[in-house]
Amino acid sequence: MRTTKSLAATFLAAALALICASPANADEELPVPWTLAAALPAQAANPGGPPPGANDFGCRPSEAHPNPVVLTHGLGANQTVNWQTFAPLLKNQGYCVFSLTYGVPGKPLPVYQPGGLLPMEQSAKELSAFVDKVLGATGAAKVDLLGHSEGTLMPSYYVKFLGGASKVDKYVSLTPLWDGTTLLGASHLYALAAALGLAPGFNGILDPACGSCRQFLRGSEFLTKLRSGNGVFQPGVTYTNIMTRYDEAVIPYTSGMGKGPNVKNIVLQDGCVLDLAEHAGVAADKNAAGHVLNALDPAHAKPVPCVPATPIGS
Repeated sequence: MRTTKSLAATFLAAALALICASPANADEELPVPWTLAAALPAQAANPGGPPPGANDFGCRPSEAHPNPVVLTHGLGANQTVNWQTFAPLLKNQGYCVFSLTYGVPGKPLPVYQPGGLLPMEQSAKELSAFVDKVLGATGAAKVDLLGHSEGTLMPSYYVKFLGGASKVDKYVSLTPLWDGTTLLGASHLYALAAALGLAPGFNGILDPACGSCRQFLRGSEFLTKLRSGNGVFQPGVTYTNIMTRYDEAVIPYTSGMGKGPNVKNIVLQDGCVLDLAEHAGVAADKNAAGHVLNALDPAHAKPVPCVPATPIGS
């Protein structure tokens, strides 16, 4: 009887350990919305909370997908609104998925938490601490990154200057802007202001509200530093850039192109002329999702079918 009880206790302890470990592919499949509209009810229900499938710190990476995937949102977004599609999609595919809201100045607002507003150097430090937390919790050696908009650019500072190159394996970017943007001619206006000695005044007005905004402009100090030395794309990291010709925020969209033996560039419309996704819509796009899955698991890459897509999702 004592032996039976001991075996039962051992079995129960083992079962509890397995439950707590919660392998990434053990959960029930989550619904995957293919529209940006899913963000609104999600934000209302759980303001600033992690998207479905994300931030299970008991998740243990599988042999098939040994790298946890860390999601980094765009300017003015947060983890809730940016990743309602990709977080559950990746969780369903067996990945351990993690997300954060970074770059929030002051105390987060109760209804909506706009992120990415601090200078990207500061946000990169937040990302560094978060990646260390993920690696410590999962026991993984490296993470993969999936970013959107600012979430493609900010992590590059972490990778290049804060030791991230040794902790990041695959770096996948949706609507990247490695060469900045000339949106509404802002980069030219700022360059003119600098030439006239007006940049300090301009910075004094803009920076308190959005310390990262002028860093996006083509020719900014941030981008110049990032492109210095050995450039943006670091050895040992594999980069995949996914762009749309209908990007109304990254102008020109080719700013997302990179060069190097470890860099792959994908323009959605090259493979699917029926894809009309704009800048934000790429975060809910089935064609983009196919390329993301292939980038994260190139050994099992599959053909990406052409799925017609509206500007805000497939």
